Amino acid sequence: MKKFLAACLLLIVLGVGGSVLYFTVLLPRNIPVPDVRVGADPELVERGRYLANHVAVCVDCHSSRDWSYFAGPIKPGTIGKGGETFDRSSGLPGVVVSKNITPYSLADWSDGELYRVITGGIDRDGNALFPLMPYDAYRFMDADDLLAIIAYLRSLEPIENDVPSHQLDFPLNLIVNSIPRAAELREIDHSDQFEYGEYLSTLAGCTWCHSPLNQTQQVIEELALSGGHAFPMGDYVVNAGNISSDRDTGIGAWTLEQFIARFRQYQGEGEWMPLAEGGFNSLMPWTRYADMSDEDLAAIYAFLMQSRPIRNPVQTWTRLADAD
Repeated sequence: MKKFLAACLLLIVLGVGGSVLYFTVLLPRNIPVPDVRVGADPELVERGRYLANHVAVCVDCHSSRDWSYFAGPIKPGTIGKGGETFDRSSGLPGVVVSKNITPYSLADWSDGELYRVITGGIDRDGNALFPLMPYDAYRFMDADDLLAIIAYLRSLEPIENDVPSHQLDFPLNLIVNSIPRAAELREIDHSDQFEYGEYLSTLAGCTWCHSPLNQTQQVIEELALSGGHAFPMGDYVVNAGNISSDRDTGIGAWTLEQFIARFRQYQGEGEWMPLAEGGFNSLMPWTRYADMSDEDLAAIYAFLMQSRPIRNPVQTWTRLADAD
């Protein structure tokens, strides 16, 4: 009996030791740095500017936002400087600080290293990024769009701002090493409205924000677009709405014109809207998406209208005091 217990204990020790070795030494995967060279063609940079500001909204997380206004518009002069903190108060298992993505920080990075970190989630030192940076979605980007974003990042005004590394709670600090994968870039057919809309919905974060997530912050596919993803914001919890095609609890009854108008109201002066009575706010970067093209918004709408309708009533705001 003692020999049996000793053998069991040895197996447990070996199992734990093997797991630690696997997650800390053998991971993250050795994703090679591709040999790519990105030019500075004005059309390429402009495409990257549009994507980074109004679709993938890279600048949303990597700049400073003014939360005294609705939807936190970006403070002038902070594009790409990083330093935004996402921590336990916002529901994360640790502390993640957005990186500086201006040439001040990225000047020594090769285009291949930027390609790998955006699509694979591994930085130039071989460290895995926490998937709050949605590299798992960017892994399937259109190749030309990826190069355009890299070209745009190279064109940004350098802003001196050093930021710390992330600090994740156990065991996520080990599990995060298993998430990176090599890029599987595609060529997206813009004429196929459903395919293009699905691509934009993923790139813009619609699917991620408006779906329940598992413990590694990845979408639970069978509940995609049904809403309910909770975002703590001060004294409130903001719950992402149901944007599935359900007519009663989603947006299935919306017309295309209503869908586009919902975004356009935040253009121009609407970018700096004061908060409503009660201080309710929205984490969604409406003021960034407001300048998405009609073509792109129409493609997203087409994709959402063809999604599986999921009945899920969502209360947009919940006061924390009421939830206790």
